[in-house]
Amino acid sequence: MEAILDQLLDLSTENEVVEFKQATQQFDKDKLGRYFSALSNEANLAGKEAAWLVFGIKNDRTVTGTNISASQLNDYKKEIADHTSPRINFMGVNRIERNNHSVILLKIPAAPKGHPVAWKGHWYGRDGESLGALNLEEYDRIKNQVQNFDWSAQIIENATIQDLSPEAIQQARIHFTEKNKNLKEEISSWSDEQFLNKAKITINSKITNTAILLLGKPESEHYINPARTTISWILKDKDNEDKDYEHFSCPLLLSVEEIGKKIRNLKYRYISNESLFPDEVEQYDPFIIREGLNNCIAHQDYTLGGKIFVVESENSSLIFSNSGEFIPITVEAVIHADAPVQYYRNAFLTTAMVGLNMIDTIGSGIRRMFRIQSKKFFPLPEYDLSNKKVKVTITGKVLDVNYARKLAQLPGLSLDEIVLLDKVAKNKPLKKEEARSLKAKKLIEGRSPNFFIASKVAKATDEKATYIKQRAFDDSYYYDLVIKYLEEFKQASRSDLSDLLWNKLPDVLDEDQKVNKIRNLLQKMRRDRVIISGEKRYWVLEKK
Repeated sequence: MEAILDQLLDLSTENEVVEFKQATQQFDKDKLGRYFSALSNEANLAGKEAAWLVFGIKNDRTVTGTNISASQLNDYKKEIADHTSPRINFMGVNRIERNNHSVILLKIPAAPKGHPVAWKGHWYGRDGESLGALNLEEYDRIKNQVQNFDWSAQIIENATIQDLSPEAIQQARIHFTEKNKNLKEEISSWSDEQFLNKAKITINSKITNTAILLLGKPESEHYINPARTTISWILKDKDNEDKDYEHFSCPLLLSVEEIGKKIRNLKYRYISNESLFPDEVEQYDPFIIREGLNNCIAHQDYTLGGKIFVVESENSSLIFSNSGEFIPITVEAVIHADAPVQYYRNAFLTTAMVGLNMIDTIGSGIRRMFRIQSKKFFPLPEYDLSNKKVKVTITGKVLDVNYARKLAQLPGLSLDEIVLLDKVAKNKPLKKEEARSLKAKKLIEGRSPNFFIASKVAKATDEKATYIKQRAFDDSYYYDLVIKYLEEFKQASRSDLSDLLWNKLPDVLDEDQKVNKIRNLLQKMRRDRVIISGEKRYWVLEKK
């Protein structure tokens, strides 16, 4: 640390990766976070391992010392961990004496490749000594690094084949042979080193991050630190309280099988006894379990140091989640393209998993998951792509029997139409062009944002009563109700008329919309000179 401080002090001026601060008693936490983000991003752009923030030294290199305590430093570290994204922290915090003064050297790691570091949602950078927003060119330069860097292909120099599980290697041979049946005799003659090279798990017999992930012994996980191989299975009861859990580590090739056994794939029996429905099905199709879990492994951003989660709920749902942005940007893009994406975050790992028959690259996995759910009349997979995570929820039961009947009665619907109708059933907003398309096919009715399944579908599934409750009557119907009420009782308050009309309005309207509908209706009747506001603001019929 003495030598490093000498090197920093020898600089003619502060630069993008070195900052001196007097910080005699304390340092503002928000300002510290902005400097952390800026120095981390600039270290990445400069190709440096780290940047330095030094307390107790003025800009002119005068050593003034700092009284910041160990307790304050711990507080600073917690603040940095809580508000940086991706979540990182100081590589080192060192206190040394210089000229009878205490100096603190804070070592800030360079931003991970492809991931500029944000502080409270904002990215910072430096131009010389000036702190400011990270400019767009620098942001793009860091983001584009990920396309030229494959973490999964990195070689671990100190690791050997002894760090891999013999059982996992044997299982990998079985999977690889199933994928390449025409090479069965040849594969059996390969040594383990030859097999690992040909299966593209190792490179020139050198152990890769992929090899540790898929085939490594549990104690070998330290080789890929700070990345983790942990997959946590959690079982939640009907009140969303944790009921059971288990953590799995490498070799993930074997752990996937164990996690699959933990998931309670019960039989689902349909409520309806109509012949359109099967008697019973599995709650979760085996393909969906396999696809969801292996996709998490293949597309996890291991540079973020996060875990993969499989959350099973007794309320009949299964959630898979992994760290990292969804590369195709939207699920809709994948469904429409029905083809492999142009770029994979972990290309080397993905290739190995294809060879081991864990995943495929024809781009149909998500579409097939959607098709499987719709054929069982279950809700479609629900994707949440927020907070730099990918979370997909699979529901293992019919949530809306009436909606299930609709799908059963209209087997010719396209996947795109089913996706949009699923949105309507879940009360999710439709884009203008989506609504226009469904209306043109007479699949939905109503006004934005309160669309509902159209009568064409409702009548086909014996839902006429529900349809009538959702559908709005003509204004003349409500006019007649008000007129008959006033003829009978002579006058009515606004509250009286609200009570009269409220339950007659369509169920698709929320409370505020019903209030507005009644107000607008009465104003229209006043403009049409059907009613007037009499004494004490009571409504009465206008005399004619």
